[in-house]
Amino acid sequence: MLEQRIQQHFIDSADVKYQSAQALSDPIDSAVQALLACVTNGSKVLACGSGLSSAQALQFAMMCVAGFERERPELAALALSADAGWSGAAAQSFEVGAFARQVRALGAAGDVLLVLCVNGDEPALLEAVLAAHERDMSVIALCARDAGAMGGVMRETDVQICVPHDRAARVREVHALILHCLCDGVDTQLLGEQEML
Repeated sequence: MLEQRIQQHFIDSADVKYQSAQALSDPIDSAVQALLACVTNGSKVLACGSGLSSAQALQFAMMCVAGFERERPELAALALSADAGWSGAAAQSFEVGAFARQVRALGAAGDVLLVLCVNGDEPALLEAVLAAHERDMSVIALCARDAGAMGGVMRETDVQICVPHDRAARVREVHALILHCLCDGVDTQLLGEQEML
């Protein structure tokens, strides 16, 4: 019984990835181009996510700085913090949340904000997007099928990548693959084609 349930997880994960491949390739390509323009102009990527997605934001920043699958110069990227210290500091002021404050402090025109969320209605992430727009930054948002309020704050020049699924586990699995595609796409543009093993 449990083995069948485990196998079903693999089947469901493969199925949503297969469904996403064609639907998401164009927005992922657009996101790669936005990231490439950012890093080749000496700008930086700020990444954030709420809940479990914050770990994916950190992983993406690390892959930019340390490299993905091959050696290359470091790319300027930073994961914004969502730890308790920031939350406590933000709660003591009457201003916006911790992500928006960090975007305002660290972001500049030409930078990119990468936002990861399953629920597109998370106020802290929406505030971060608005703060990025104030700084004349581009935004790349990875969401679930229903982007929620996130879709309403995105600009025409921003890139929204909506995974065609609602289950959080499946969405995060595809987000992880998208992050790998973004890193590989930037590396391919910077360093040339490399055989996929």
